[in-house]
Amino acid sequence: MRPVRRCASVARNDGTVTDPDSFAALLTPEGQALLDALHDHDPADELATATRLRRDHPASLVSAALGQARLRQRAAAKFGADARRMYFTPNGVEQSTRTAVAEHRAARLAALGVRSVADLCAGIGGDALALARAGIRVLAVDRDPLACAAARANAEALGLTDLIEVRCADVTGTDTAGCDAVFVDPARRTKARGGRIFDPEAYSPPLSWAIGAARTAPYAALKIAPGVPHDALPEDAETEWISDGGDVKEAVLWFGPTGAASGAPEAVRPGGRRATLLPAGDSLLGADLPDPEPGPVGDWLYEPDGAVIRAHLVADVARQVGGRLIDPTIAYVTADALTPTPYATAYAITDVLPFHVKKLRALLREREVGVAVIKKRGSAVEPEELRKKLKLGGRNSCTVFLTRVAGAPAMLLGHPANAQVTSGR
Repeated sequence: MRPVRRCASVARNDGTVTDPDSFAALLTPEGQALLDALHDHDPADELATATRLRRDHPASLVSAALGQARLRQRAAAKFGADARRMYFTPNGVEQSTRTAVAEHRAARLAALGVRSVADLCAGIGGDALALARAGIRVLAVDRDPLACAAARANAEALGLTDLIEVRCADVTGTDTAGCDAVFVDPARRTKARGGRIFDPEAYSPPLSWAIGAARTAPYAALKIAPGVPHDALPEDAETEWISDGGDVKEAVLWFGPTGAASGAPEAVRPGGRRATLLPAGDSLLGADLPDPEPGPVGDWLYEPDGAVIRAHLVADVARQVGGRLIDPTIAYVTADALTPTPYATAYAITDVLPFHVKKLRALLREREVGVAVIKKRGSAVEPEELRKKLKLGGRNSCTVFLTRVAGAPAMLLGHPANAQVTSGR
């Protein structure tokens, strides 16, 4: 839930609109014309652009349009081409789900048979848009009037008003009885400085309230921070960690009937842990495997996706590739043969050595390595500091892993599986 803001000023010093009346001015023909003119403006020329536009338009409206144009440019990373037509608040850009993740969640709800969703803490409506595009009717609720104004404008801009009802209200007093599912996206940043909140009970609303609301609906999905402690996860929910392009974006608590089509990939598995990798959509549901025994480094090293690690499914990947850990505390899997898996990146290992900067520098110079990708896990060495000491120069490339093997600091050299490898072993 976002706090209600009642501000008499048209815009902040940076031009960002802070109240619904000022926002409404952007929806007028004059405001629309300004936004159209600013579609491809260069921020470096903003002062000259503002000076030129203020000759024909109110200064406050020009500032508001420029602020919205900046937000649209920032939002393009999350919303793609839609950002050019959408409306944003600063919080909306920072906290909204990126489109690929929202579409995945909406598709899963649709596959479960959900046809109506109460989107609580809806913000500017990013998730509501994805749900509506999946054919789901949405009640989008938020108590921030400005966020609600942006959500209505976004539904209108994308032609989804028939499926999205925006209601400005406190979510804790919202009746969701007529909906097939509840989706809750609690605020996870402090009001004062925008810093992240790590205690789930400090969310707004608290996670305990969201879980209670979820249990009243046939299905529910609660968006939470991916770093949530596993001991804070409710036993009657499936937890799904989602990465997009290799970056872990969020975790979702899924609630649903325990007897629902357990064999279907979209079915909710209470107590389950799942890792989903976008954009491909590969999804790994954990089998509650024990950690594999550690062993010597083989010819191949697997770096599990961050969602796999967060979900504690490294053992499942190790079973897939017939591998073992290089150390009981390190999430690297090693194997003697290459077995392709979407859940980890494979590297051909050429060298396994005790960590020693001078030896590493000499070896890379001997092999004419000019580009080194330095990865670390379980090492106190900072990659950028090491890079300065290596003073690389050459025509070849290499991946260097700073880690531990059997408890001892080590450095592993290798190449991605699809790269040509010169063995040093």
